[in-house]
Amino acid sequence: MSYQVLARKYRPQKFSDVIGQEHVTRTLQNAIAQERIAHGYIFSGHRGIGKTTVARILAMAVNCRAAEKPSEEPCGVCDSCIEIRAGNSVDVIEIDAATNRGIDEIRELREAARYRPARDRFKIYILDEAHQITDAAFNALLKTLEEPPSHVIFMMATTQPEDIPQTIRSRCQHFSYRAMKFEDIMGQLREIVAKEKIPADEDALALLAEAGDGSMRDALSILDQAIASTADHLTADSVRGLIGSAPAVALETVMQAVAESASEKILVLVDELIGKGHSPTHFARQLVRFLRNATVAKIAGKDSALLQISSDERVRVGRIAELFTEEELARHLQIMLRTHGELSYKQEQRFHLELGLLKMAHAQRLLPIEQLLSEVTPKVVSTPRSIAIPSSAASTEERRPERVTPARANSVSPFAADSERKGTPKAEASADASGFAGEGPFDSRSGQVRATHPSGGNVVIMGSAAPAVVERTPAPRPEVRTEARSEAKPEVDAESLRDAVLNALNDRQMLVSLLETAEWTLAGNSLTAKVSASGTIIEMSFTAEARRIASAAASGLAGRPVKLQVEPGGTTQAATPRRAANGTARSRAEQDPIVQRMQEKFGAEIRTVIDYREKG
Repeated sequence: MSYQVLARKYRPQKFSDVIGQEHVTRTLQNAIAQERIAHGYIFSGHRGIGKTTVARILAMAVNCRAAEKPSEEPCGVCDSCIEIRAGNSVDVIEIDAATNRGIDEIRELREAARYRPARDRFKIYILDEAHQITDAAFNALLKTLEEPPSHVIFMMATTQPEDIPQTIRSRCQHFSYRAMKFEDIMGQLREIVAKEKIPADEDALALLAEAGDGSMRDALSILDQAIASTADHLTADSVRGLIGSAPAVALETVMQAVAESASEKILVLVDELIGKGHSPTHFARQLVRFLRNATVAKIAGKDSALLQISSDERVRVGRIAELFTEEELARHLQIMLRTHGELSYKQEQRFHLELGLLKMAHAQRLLPIEQLLSEVTPKVVSTPRSIAIPSSAASTEERRPERVTPARANSVSPFAADSERKGTPKAEASADASGFAGEGPFDSRSGQVRATHPSGGNVVIMGSAAPAVVERTPAPRPEVRTEARSEAKPEVDAESLRDAVLNALNDRQMLVSLLETAEWTLAGNSLTAKVSASGTIIEMSFTAEARRIASAAASGLAGRPVKLQVEPGGTTQAATPRRAANGTARSRAEQDPIVQRMQEKFGAEIRTVIDYREKG
């Protein structure tokens, strides 16, 4: 007899042999015991997890000749079971729907379904890859599937159930299969290598289970290949060389280099891997998995059940998780996911892999914008401002001792610094640059502004967005001139809020005429306007868009959230003239607190202001 591959040799022949799909096998066995066998089934899920196998077992169970009625477990020795297992049963027809997908083949199936089975209880049609059937063919099968003859059972196996029309799915019982767990695949591999009398290391089996990616058939196929490639013993190195994966220590070394921001070390490691014949795409895919596992280990711990990896791999990802924060790991995972996606269609894959790894190394030097904004503190007149070092960056100070991120409250405008770098004389740019902390010169050759910081060192600024580098050289502490922050906004009254709302709603004449003669009251954060009109008129004129504009105008003037309510039952008041809007759109933008904060923090400039209220 010719050799039979392991995936076919150890294919389950009973419901009890199926692993990882207990929710499916238990339901089918109960249905057989209660004689509630449906006329149509859809088995969907990942590849290689037992969809067609369970369909064959169900066919054997309902047609088993060992009892007078369908049995919960097929006997496996009667003529019907033997023929179905061999694939030559007359009454169990397996159809490759990827090939027989047209309307003509479905018409033939529909005609043949009218005739009773030759010997068994049921005539069973197993349609593999059923999502390949065309819509016209499904429509031809619709009536037969809805009211089939009592002796016909349809079983459809698919990896893409969403491609099957809803009219078909609603007429069948749908069973969704689960991907095989890592431990289940490991246990099955141990049993098979023991039966085959092949010694194998646990690390080697773990690599095979991980390479299976939730598919038992994929893991067995790789195991078959590994047995043929090795002489007498399965080791992790032999399996790793077979599937073309990089050593696990290489992944850990790369991430350690990223943590140290060692760009040269990263490039050397990539060169070694490429020199040994490793594929950039496959290495990027490995690194994506490794980063995902490290992120899970950081969040849930290295012993979490969410990690489907070996014990050695758990220790490895645990060490990497300690080097990074959760936000950094998420950022690195996002970078590598994008890099892996780009490698599939890029020409120079090595260059793009190196670029992705260098991005991760550079990302270690970044700080979240929320953290930078949180450094803004009120300034006091004639009080020196010291360097603010973020608390969350303290944990990374040991591995990046040479970089200190100062607060950039009075940093140079990026436009002024850019003009100076290009050699354009601009006196005001130099004045702004030296205003960072006393008098500081501008180096036109390097495009840098060097200023003396209150902490006693020199600060080199590239524009306003580049992180400053502090040279800790002893220097006398100069006197720093700081400007006082603007005083807090005075409390507003109902009259000023009324004027702001009416100015904002100036293009809605009907609503403005109602609100001009209303009774305005302010209680806390609630601004109420009582008008003499009815509730229907109010509902027609005071729309959701008008409510949003009015509330935004009132909140902007008050400096806090203000809710505007328009109610009926008021008396008509004399229309008092309202104050005009506060200047142009640019002046309103300059007075906005958020804009002022961005100008203070990053040295931003207002280049263009678009007032959508005037455009609409």
